[in-house]
Amino acid sequence: LFHTQSLSKMPSRFSKNRNKRGHVSAGHGRIGKHRNHPGGRGNAGGQHHHRILFDKYHPGYFGKVGMRHFHVLNNRYHCPTFNLDKLWSLVPEETFAAAQKAANGTAPVIDITQHGHFKMMGRGELPNVPVIVKAKFFTKLAEKKIKAAGGACLLVA
Repeated sequence: LFHTQSLSKMPSRFSKNRNKRGHVSAGHGRIGKHRNHPGGRGNAGGQHHHRILFDKYHPGYFGKVGMRHFHVLNNRYHCPTFNLDKLWSLVPEETFAAAQKAANGTAPVIDITQHGHFKMMGRGELPNVPVIVKAKFFTKLAEKKIKAAGGACLLVA
């Protein structure tokens, strides 16, 4: 709730209104008059009497753009991404240490889909340790870097 006590109290003798006493229109003019909503409420008149303001400060506010897409189902576009530089953070450090010491032909499998990520992106450097990465999508750069480290990319449905 709103309490007037919390506002800093200004003595009424300093309010603008006191100085206007005795002056008929109180600074709002005799002709235009101080009325309730002279320009309409809210965004009224954007294409009519307020057009200049809308065109000047909000160009492109009116109209349409693009194609209509009926019945959007957002889960069809759900594709959280994940970058290479964070890849080893998904598994314990012991796994990384074991992978460094492991013999040729063995590599840990990291399934990023189990961690809620679908697409493997290629930002950052990958340590020169072979790793098998499972994901729904790979970018060209991610695939290139994983294979350069001696790893493999497995596509998961």
